[in-house]
Amino acid sequence: MTSSSPQENSPILTFNGKKYNINSLSEDNKKLIEGLNIANAQIRMQEDSLKLMILGRSSLINKLKDNMIDVDPID
Repeated sequence: MTSSSPQENSPILTFNGKKYNINSLSEDNKKLIEGLNIANAQIRMQEDSLKLMILGRSSLINKLKDNMIDVDPID
């Protein structure tokens, strides 16, 4: 049976090409990391929303194209 050191189970932050044991960081740094994680999650959600809006717009454009087939242009 092998025992694992406390660091093996600790969360690791990779930042600027270096690794840090999150449990050993100051509370201020932990709060900053938490804020970054929340910001990243919000960005991903907004990116997903934007993808849905783009898809919806494409669908509307395609529907308009279909509807305009029988409409005579003015020039």
